[in-house]
Amino acid sequence: QVQLVESGGGLVQAGGSLRLSCAASGRTLSSYIMGWFRQAPGKEREFVVATADTIYYADSVAGRFTISRDNAKNTVYLQMNSLKPEDTAVYYCAAKRPGLGIRVDTQTNYAYWGQGTQVTVVS
Repeated sequence: QVQLVESGGGLVQAGGSLRLSCAASGRTLSSYIMGWFRQAPGKEREFVVATADTIYYADSVAGRFTISRDNAKNTVYLQMNSLKPEDTAVYYCAAKRPGLGIRVDTQTNYAYWGQGTQVTVVS
């Protein structure tokens, strides 16, 4: 019922910033829990950040990444600052129905996923 499309990925130098966008169609996102996940080459997909009643961060990005919403545009953003080479990954936007699952950092609790956008951070 929800289609998600990420954009904004690209190549950035370490210490720089990048903003990813997740545009939704089909349903409005305001009632969904929204999360960002990432998958580096050869690694499992991992939780990055999510927004529900509050904002939850992975320890690896706390203080550097921020999630935000623009309900008028039905879009969720991931602002990434102080980027590190280890942030290099494909980043995925995901939507979770409230009440379906408890943990916001568990990817199987999310019903809808975008196709991903590549972020590459170089020294």
